[in-house]
Amino acid sequence: MTDRMDVNRLLMEMRAIKQQTNAFGNPGAIAGRDRVEGTQALGQASKVNGPGFGEIMEQAVNKVNEVQQASSSMSEAYVRGDQNIDVTDVMIASQKAGVAFDAMLQVRNKLVEAYRDVMNMPI
Repeated sequence: MTDRMDVNRLLMEMRAIKQQTNAFGNPGAIAGRDRVEGTQALGQASKVNGPGFGEIMEQAVNKVNEVQQASSSMSEAYVRGDQNIDVTDVMIASQKAGVAFDAMLQVRNKLVEAYRDVMNMPI
């Protein structure tokens, strides 16, 4: 049952991040004064509406790091012979860390591919 709670918590976090990123695509999210004046810079708009892309990526990397560290500490505790750690919990934590890392790797690959596409665009 604890794994189900972790999945639900992870889904809630993913939805919260999605809502934060959706705020950037909504032109009505910028304050009315800035829409009228039209002087709001993109970097400043992200500070008004919420965290920027870099901050969201930093949070994601930190979350993956936390999952990997938790998996590592759980496997080390199991190897030391901790009676409170079950082998199934160790394997599930290891798989979660692997999936999180693979997802982060895919995001990185897409970012690098997008960067290369932009760099190869004719001026």
